[in-house]
Amino acid sequence: MTVHSNPEELKKKTKRAIIANAFYRVESALTIGLTILLIVFMPQPFGWWQWWYWLILGGTAEVLIVVTSLTDQTTANQVVTMVLREKYDPGQIKTQKYREQVNKALLYRQYIEQLIYNSPPGVLRDHLYDSTAGIADWIGKIFDLAKRLDVYARDEVLHRDLISAPGEVTRLLNAASNEDDPEVKAQIQSALTAAQGHWNNLRTLENKMEQAEFRLEETVTSLGTVYSQFQLVFAQRLGGAEAQRLSADIKDQVQRLQDIITTMSEVYTAAPTG
Repeated sequence: MTVHSNPEELKKKTKRAIIANAFYRVESALTIGLTILLIVFMPQPFGWWQWWYWLILGGTAEVLIVVTSLTDQTTANQVVTMVLREKYDPGQIKTQKYREQVNKALLYRQYIEQLIYNSPPGVLRDHLYDSTAGIADWIGKIFDLAKRLDVYARDEVLHRDLISAPGEVTRLLNAASNEDDPEVKAQIQSALTAAQGHWNNLRTLENKMEQAEFRLEETVTSLGTVYSQFQLVFAQRLGGAEAQRLSADIKDQVQRLQDIITTMSEVYTAAPTG
């Protein structure tokens, strides 16, 4: 079970997407198109004019459009939302209940970004923007957790083994108790030990997956709570200390999710299919 979220990779991808978006904006295309038309059809509208003056003017306008795009928070938010939905695509998760949790988490992040953007400029908004830095990582961990649960839910071999393992252990126990030949009994005992170990691993995995499912629901609800806390901060005009507490809560959620994902991977690896 591979890890899907990579914060550094996501940041680089987002930066590339913002830059690409700056060049592909309608305004950018119109500026380039108009510059070409002016160079072709009006190369010298005045006696002193040179055709390449249009190139300089068009290039200057294009630079301004790009710089404006890169510093525009609304555009940046839209691009981040697009990148997150592309990287953590809920459509990759086939199990409906886990897919819905990822969708809900993405919506909460979008609501939080919009809430901050619509708030009055100032130190408080800057603090809250800083505190959201970990939310993309949080979304990534939610996606990883949902993906692992999805893989497990659709693993027919593991679920088959969970059903058949107790019967296999019982069969080998009976065979060992009824066998008189020492060598055969030793072989049966060896098979019994392996079967019991496999069953124990499967039950441990099942328990961990049940815990992870509740943890997924809990952490998405916590993301919703963070959204309501952001609303409260603005409504009561709280200060930077509250923003810092929110930032710490977000980091704590990310770390707790990483811990359970690591545990799930270890247990899943220890429960090979039979």
